[in-house]
Amino acid sequence: MTMPRQELQGLTEAEAVCRLARHGPNVIGSVRRTPVWRRVLAQLRDPLILVLLAAMVLTVATGDLVDASIIGIVVVVNSAVGVAQEVRAEKAVAALRVLSAPVVRVVRDGAEREVNSADIVPGDVVLLGEGDVVPADGRVLEAARLLVDESSLTGESVPVAKETTSHDSSAAAVSAGTVVLRGRGRVEVTATGAASATGRIAALMAPPPGLTPLQHRLARFGRALALVAVVLSAVVLLVGIVRGQPVELMVVAAISLVVAAVPESLPAVVTLALALGAHRMAARHAIVRRLPAVETLGSITVLATDKTGTLTEGRMAAQRLWTPAGGEATVSGSGYAPQGRVERDGHLLRGDQAPDLAELLTAAVLCNDAALRPPGSGDGAWTALGDPTEAALLTAAARFDLDVAVLREGMPRVDEIPFSSERKRMTTVHRHPGGQLRVVCKGAPETILGGDHIAEDDAQSCRRALARAGEWARDGYRVLAVATADRADSAPDDLENGLRLLGLVAILDPPREAAADTVAACRAAGITPVLVTGDHPLTAEAVARRLGIASAHEEAVTGQEIRGGTAGDPTAVRVFARTTPEQKLGIVESWRTAGHVVAMTGDGVNDGPALRRADIGVAMGRRGTEVARQAADLVLADDDIGTVVAAVEEGRRVYANVRRFLLYALAGGSAEILVMLAGPALGMPLPLLPAQILWINLLTHGLPGVALGAEPTAGDSMHRPPRPPEESVLGEGLWARILALGALIAVVTLAVGYWAHGTGRPWQTLVFLVLGATQLGVGLGSRARPGSLANPFLLLALAAALALQIAGAYVPLLRELLGTQPPALSDVGLAGAAFLLGFAAMRLQAWLVPEGGGARWARPR
Repeated sequence: MTMPRQELQGLTEAEAVCRLARHGPNVIGSVRRTPVWRRVLAQLRDPLILVLLAAMVLTVATGDLVDASIIGIVVVVNSAVGVAQEVRAEKAVAALRVLSAPVVRVVRDGAEREVNSADIVPGDVVLLGEGDVVPADGRVLEAARLLVDESSLTGESVPVAKETTSHDSSAAAVSAGTVVLRGRGRVEVTATGAASATGRIAALMAPPPGLTPLQHRLARFGRALALVAVVLSAVVLLVGIVRGQPVELMVVAAISLVVAAVPESLPAVVTLALALGAHRMAARHAIVRRLPAVETLGSITVLATDKTGTLTEGRMAAQRLWTPAGGEATVSGSGYAPQGRVERDGHLLRGDQAPDLAELLTAAVLCNDAALRPPGSGDGAWTALGDPTEAALLTAAARFDLDVAVLREGMPRVDEIPFSSERKRMTTVHRHPGGQLRVVCKGAPETILGGDHIAEDDAQSCRRALARAGEWARDGYRVLAVATADRADSAPDDLENGLRLLGLVAILDPPREAAADTVAACRAAGITPVLVTGDHPLTAEAVARRLGIASAHEEAVTGQEIRGGTAGDPTAVRVFARTTPEQKLGIVESWRTAGHVVAMTGDGVNDGPALRRADIGVAMGRRGTEVARQAADLVLADDDIGTVVAAVEEGRRVYANVRRFLLYALAGGSAEILVMLAGPALGMPLPLLPAQILWINLLTHGLPGVALGAEPTAGDSMHRPPRPPEESVLGEGLWARILALGALIAVVTLAVGYWAHGTGRPWQTLVFLVLGATQLGVGLGSRARPGSLANPFLLLALAAALALQIAGAYVPLLRELLGTQPPALSDVGLAGAAFLLGFAAMRLQAWLVPEGGGARWARPR
């Protein structure tokens, strides 16, 4: 059927220039490149780095330029890693940009010409064809079988037919960013740039939330630690002065204790853990746009996800067939590939084994304008050309061993009545080899079965078919009825009357293979999955039930109910349907206000605001729109939703390693303070010199501390609920474990010092050796998997630190720097015993109080 041509002159070039100046270019908040200095400044504002800078200032105050230099190197490396990751992620996201149509065809001065999409203005007449991206909002002037995929904007998985005469205003309008699947048309532009539907959604893209959960926790921890360290160091200062120690020496010792109490390796530990997580996720085709996003995923309590293209494949598949004669059959297979199976009652069927199915699928092939394209140079997958619903019918026929090309050649089309939104059906006429005509009609069951189209003697079959169609519709399927009739040479005017029902076809956008496993893994990890889509409620409910997001009795809440105030508490709902971008944003905000850490996954323009507002936004990279990718913290380059589970595990590993390091470092720091406080009461006026404190701090918090950030994940990390968002980083009893280990290290150290003091040995040197060795033993016992070699760098770092600790008592240059004396070699064995004792104490504590064994996040799922 040809498109009626209108002689449209379009705008003049002069008028287009004037309107461009008035309305501005057709772009939506183009992404500006962030200068490197701003990126560096953002890294330095990180709470962790501020703690580190404070530690560096204190070390400079002590005159220890070597330690200050080391801390400065940590700051530089940390900032460099963060900036490099952001730049690398932006380049990767830029390589995925496919949303905008760079060049479009318009009519200006009465002639067709190509212009840049940014130069489109309201009033322009744009020519659209198959595969084109709609460059701006517009009103349809002419259309010939024009079919548009609007899923990126609305979440609706079924394409929309566009007509100029439709009573439905949405069927006579197109929106920027949508894609033409079939046909052609002419559109008058009505809105561009920020005024378009996409632009209005972009206006909702508020800046993302500030600090991540870990940054909040560490900021609170840093403030508390600084206060405690300063108070205790002041007590040590006063005690020393009262006992007659030189004021200058005690001031330096007090400042050294503050430096020792501040775990200056913490930012390096976090950065290393995040960078390793980002590297592992890059190997899984997940692009981390901001490093803290890795940890945030490990903290999430709610996973809000879009449906179309995220949980589902974003394509249509015919999965069920029904005929009046043979009943129901199922179709299985992957994508649009012809490889698959058609089964009935467990038996595999082919074209010559079930005449009723053969006739149904043959008719579905004839009354069809789509085509299938075999794998090319892309990802090796079959693709649909035209309406995805019609492509699904062709795929089902191919899996039944029907040759589409042979069928169409044998019965060529001679006439048609195209589909329209009012008629809800399509009818084609084909010529038999013998000269007779065959009429094929397909469309909505209520349209074909509910009128006078089916012959009266087929009434019982119609009732059965309507009942079956209702069942399938409640299961979320899109159902098509197919009917036919043979006519004489000349077709009558009433082509669509007196038809014979051939059967029904149930079509669905199938869930991704990894989606059900992802939902199950989230539930096992204590994460609440929530479906938020713009699609039909029945479709949303069906997908949610198939994947385990909702139970059989849970119903979807629609955007209309939210608008009318009858939806109730959003955090009690698991399925939202027919939602607008504003409502998606509100749903995410409701969960966050309730105290949850929310991750949002999506791929469409309509998901952008919610992706930006969520604590962590996850966008599909291949199918996703540029708006979604720019709003997200994590981009899945291969669109594999299962990668989210791996990302959650990486985030939990990061958090576990931060707590592992804090246990190790703060236990040592508290032990040093206890030794300095209790030593004078045991006859040791100044248990440690300032240089000795800083040396122990350098060795224990340096490479061994950073290496702890590379520890692997514990085997059961994804079978524990997430931590309460308000829980302190030292929560779940970690502070008690720190004090217990610190007390043990202090008691062992003081006991050795007291014994050495009483026996005339170099007691201060032995205190120095034993204190450092016991801490390093605790570090060895802190490993996530003690029996493996998963992190050999930690073993090497601990061995080197222990060797340097002992060298501090024997190497002349170090002895002069640290003020130590060489003890007898037999006494050095005390340091080895202390190392083993620290290791045993840590392993015993880990066995008695395993990580994750205490009270947990218990809010209902």
